[in-house]
Amino acid sequence: MSDDETDTDGLRERLTKQGEDTLGKMTEDLLANPIVSGAIARAFEAREKATAVQEATLAALNIPSAADIERLTRRVRSVSQRLEGIEDGIDRVEDRLSVLAVGAGVEPRLDAIEGQLAALMRELVALRAELPGATVPVPSRQERMKVSS
Repeated sequence: MSDDETDTDGLRERLTKQGEDTLGKMTEDLLANPIVSGAIARAFEAREKATAVQEATLAALNIPSAADIERLTRRVRSVSQRLEGIEDGIDRVEDRLSVLAVGAGVEPRLDAIEGQLAALMRELVALRAELPGATVPVPSRQERMKVSS
């Protein structure tokens, strides 16, 4: 690098630093001025009032504000996350049931139980048919006889 470039860079740095210092001092002076700080405070108050009036107007017209939409968006996200958790749980239960059904042979066991129940019913029907007077129903008066002591 030549001396001219070094001098130019040094000059640029000094001017930049002086400009930043001057700008900082002006800003401090402006903020220290009670008229400027009062004007800034009033501007912020006016902004807050305008926001409140805007929200009240939207509420009166039954139009949701940006805050209402943001709140609703957060709630929908929360419900969506909960629903995804429920779906994942249901998927795990389905997977477990399919493993149990295939691994333990639930269907054949149920078929065997149904077969045994049918055989028991046939035996009960046969026993009832062999009892004396099985075809004659018991009169309703005799179903519940009162025993005197």
